[in-house]
Amino acid sequence: MSDAHVQVVRGAPDDHELAALVAGLMSRAAAEADEPASAPAAWMDRRAGLRGSATWRAGADGWRWSLRG
Repeated sequence: MSDAHVQVVRGAPDDHELAALVAGLMSRAAAEADEPASAPAAWMDRRAGLRGSATWRAGADGWRWSLRG
């Protein structure tokens, strides 16, 4: 874990305001850490649109052979 810090650059917050800010930042960080990374939906998977093996051919005519299996 990195040493994160908060710096007040303008104004003079009192202890309660600063504590509320830090609590909000910590709450947000904890919520982001708890969210599992979701896998993309099956209908968004572009690999299903490729026919045959998904080997690409390099060269000027590579686009011609990209959809042939």
